[in-house]
Order: sequence, then C-alpha cells, then structure tokens
Amino acid sequence: MAIVELVMPKMGESIMEATILRWHKKTGDHVNLDETVLEIATDKVDTEVPSIAEGEITEVLFAENDVVPVGAVIARISTNADAAADTEPIPVAPVASEPKFTAAAAPVTANVQEVRLTGGGPRFYSPLVLTIAQQEGISFADLEKIPGSGNDGRVTKRDILQYVADRREGKIIPDVTPEQVSGPAASRAQMVTTTVSSPTYNGNVEIIEMDRMRKLIANHMVMSKQTSPHVTSFAEADVTNMVKWRDRVKGDFEKSEGEKLTFTPLFVEAIVRCIKRFPLINCSLDGDKIIIKKDINIGMATALPSGNLIVPVIKNADVLNLVGLTRQVNSLANAARQNKLKPEDTQSGTFTLTNVGTFGSLMGTPIINQPQVAILAVGVIKKRPVVIETELGDTIGIRHMMYLSMSYDHRIVDGSLGSTFLSAVAKELEAFDPKRNV
Repeated sequence: MAIVELVMPKMGESIMEATILRWHKKTGDHVNLDETVLEIATDKVDTEVPSIAEGEITEVLFAENDVVPVGAVIARISTNADAAADTEPIPVAPVASEPKFTAAAAPVTANVQEVRLTGGGPRFYSPLVLTIAQQEGISFADLEKIPGSGNDGRVTKRDILQYVADRREGKIIPDVTPEQVSGPAASRAQMVTTTVSSPTYNGNVEIIEMDRMRKLIANHMVMSKQTSPHVTSFAEADVTNMVKWRDRVKGDFEKSEGEKLTFTPLFVEAIVRCIKRFPLINCSLDGDKIIIKKDINIGMATALPSGNLIVPVIKNADVLNLVGLTRQVNSLANAARQNKLKPEDTQSGTFTLTNVGTFGSLMGTPIINQPQVAILAVGVIKKRPVVIETELGDTIGIRHMMYLSMSYDHRIVDGSLGSTFLSAVAKELEAFDPKRNV
C-alpha cells in the first residue's frame, strides 16, 4: 500500500496561492482517478482539482476558506500501488506547459520567517486576511509589519492568526492605533481598522452580502488605483466604413466560418497594429524596471450573468487573422458566460480592451488591469451629424461615431505617448478599408 500526496496545483506563473472553496471528499471517502476532490479559487478563476490516484482519502490537511500556497500538500490518498510511490509526492498535472513540481517546492512550515518583497510594490492581502484583520481590529500600519511566510512575503492566514495570538498574550504591542493612521494610507487602513460592531442603517434598505468574486474585483480595483497614478485620454473616431462593411459581410461570414462577426475582433486588430508601433504601451513595471512584453496578449473585459466582470485573454493576438481573432473572441466569451474558463484563459494579458458601449455608455474612465499599464475603452456607436472635409469643400453628413478612452499608468506612460497611441487607434478605425476581403 502506498500514500500519494495531492498538492495544490500551479495555476499560472503569477499565481502563488489559492483558496479552498469546497471539499467534495472527506477523510475516509473512496476516490477514483480524475474524480473531483475539491474546488479552489484564485484571484482569476475557480477550478476543480481532480484526484491523481484511486484510493481512500486518509488525511485532509486544510479546511475550506484556507489560503494555501502552490505546491503545498493538501491531502493524502492511500492506494494499492507499488510502495515505491510513497517516496515522492505525485503532483497534480500542471496547467498548459507549466513545469512539473513537487510539494517540496513550497513547503508549509510552522516557523514564520520574514521575506522581503521584491519590486517595491504594495503588499497583496487576500480577502481572508483582510477579513481577519478587520474582525480583530488590526490597523493597516500593524498589518504591514506582520512578517509574511507566503510567496513573495505575503501574509497568510497562519501568519495573521499567530500575530493575533501573540498580541493577546502581550508579546506584541501595536505602536499605531487606528486613530493615529493618517495620510495616504488612511483610506486603505479603514478597510482593516474598524472593529466588528452591529451597524444600523436608516430608512428602508436591503443588505446584500458581496459574493466572493465581487470581493476579489473590489480588492483588485482598489489595489490598482493605489498602485498606478491613473490618467485618462479621450478620442473620437468615425467608424462608418467599418460599420457598413460589417453589416455587408456578417451574414456570409457566419455561413462560411460558423462564427458571428462582432466589432470586438475589429477593435483588437486596430489595437495590435498600434501596439507594434508603440511597444512601450505593452509593458509592466517591476520597481524601477520596465518590462516590455514581446508577446501581444489582449484581455477583453466580459460581463458574466451574475453582473461581475472577468477578463479572458486572447494570446498572441498579433499572429491571428480576422477569422482567428473572431474564433478566439467568441470562444472565450462563451466560456466566460458558462463559467467554463480555464485558469490559463485569464493569465498573461499585456493590454486590455473593455467595451462600455455594450451597455449604452458613450465613454468611460476604466481602471488599469494590473500589472498592465494601459486599458482602452470603446463607447457606443451612434449616428451623428458631423462635418465632412472633401476636396470640394466641407459638408455635413450622417456618420457612425464612437468615443474611445484610455487610462494609463503615468509612472511610465506620459500624456504624449498615451494620447498619441489613442489617436493612432482612432485613425486605424477610421482608415478601415470598406472593400477589404475577410
């Protein structure tokens, strides 16, 4: 009889931990090969973890809602396999082309050691850690001082609970009280300094608890605004040629390719062409280092039936033709709406497109999807009377007009580059060839 160790799978290069949502199996249960053992969640997507062997669950090492580092052993399975198998844990098959790993890659240790953050950026706190901090009345200033044993120095559930225990025993005396917190950190501190009480709400109200995804979105948006000084530029584009061309070919396109032709792949085409001309838009920051991405992976903000948003990524968009882009856009959008996105579908984005026009908005001021440095929003396409310049003089005509807006990280993208890039995208759309072949 052998013991096989089930480890927390690696969900992508930037994913260092995951939260256990629900166990499908408990200690003593029999499990088949590839049968779902538990569900986990990262800040990107939810997914199921299958069993890597047939046998009996002999030990479950973490509870639901625990945040577990990648590579940590989460359960043990007793099998009838060769005893040699228990000399080394068998990892869950990694997603895509990620390298294999074992539990030793990220051991869970009881001793908390301080790990300095790299890159000089703000510390990331999981919703679970923030909730515990809020319940225990831990100020943001004190939270920042807790040594993190997680990847990149992150504070784990175990770290903050140890801090709470030490504080109760008098081993730690907070040097900053909630009343002393002021300045730029004050707004963030309020998330964790309010002690649990029974608030009262005036008037006729309905209280709705945020779901897990909404909490993650909220945390990510606040973090983005605190990380990047946002600047938003605006432009206007006459997309009449593009609209008329699509109206003319969309029927034949669907018959020949089996895909509906939306505006999104046309927008992505224009963005990709401009990124090639302005590669600094396609980058990220690591402290004082600028990381220019050679791959062009376009994220597209997609609304879910729940009202939440997710950003699946079109990988290597620069090597896809219009048919390929259309297939990717439709496939990812459908998977998102059916909650069937894979973890790798939301990773490695280098630039994001969001279509606020889908909801009738003329324009928007989008928040950057970290660690990217820019996000472009397109508004609703509306017919308007505009001045048309011709060789015979100016005239007024009815044209299909659209506003574009782009928010960018002013640490690296100045107004000159941001505005020039946005104008270039607008000109690409205006220069659309109405006679082009699909």
